[in-house]
Amino acid sequence: MDVRIDSSWKERLQGEFDKSYFVSLTQAVREEYRTHECYPPGRLIFNAFDRCPFDRVKVVIIGQDPYHEPGQAHGLSFSVCDGVPFPPSLQNIFKEIHDDVGSPIPTTGNLTRWADQGVLLLNATLTVRAHAANSHAQLGWRSFTDAAIRVLAKEREHIVYMLWGGYARGKSYMIDRTKNLVLESVHPSPLSANRGGWFGNHHFSQANRYLTEHGMTPIEW
Repeated sequence: MDVRIDSSWKERLQGEFDKSYFVSLTQAVREEYRTHECYPPGRLIFNAFDRCPFDRVKVVIIGQDPYHEPGQAHGLSFSVCDGVPFPPSLQNIFKEIHDDVGSPIPTTGNLTRWADQGVLLLNATLTVRAHAANSHAQLGWRSFTDAAIRVLAKEREHIVYMLWGGYARGKSYMIDRTKNLVLESVHPSPLSANRGGWFGNHHFSQANRYLTEHGMTPIEW
């Protein structure tokens, strides 16, 4: 499987690659891709790390697992490939951005433009079997992605962490709030967002204000 990961992350996560759980994880993922339709394409499994090098991370948005329908997932949380209809959560994200900072609703749900500006779009589980949400959640990915969050929290500061929903908020214990900005809310999925707490959270304007205050270029959402 021809996977790509930026060298800055590869160096810091090398210790994980050498652990027994990751060896087992790699074997399991290879077998899944050999015997079933899985997403994202193999070369894009580490796309979040490849598009957003370690030293360029400004914002972290944590998702749960990749979209599991054809043509959607390309290794960035909440993002879909060009030309794919917006999933409901992404629709709500764009609505909040529009209401918060005034940006027009984009014509594509491809968030590579965010990653290229320093937004780490990290799913806790990096692969999934077609049509089966969370089907790879028990393979060991979460140990790996937790390690990525830990090394980022240890070596970097003044990062904005957007934690949406109970699962992502459960990662907050790894982050030093005195050195970073942690923004928490309900998940943008309709089931959660429509109950209140998503719309009007102003996470995107808060993030840009924090980045500006610490001498960084704000994100063009």
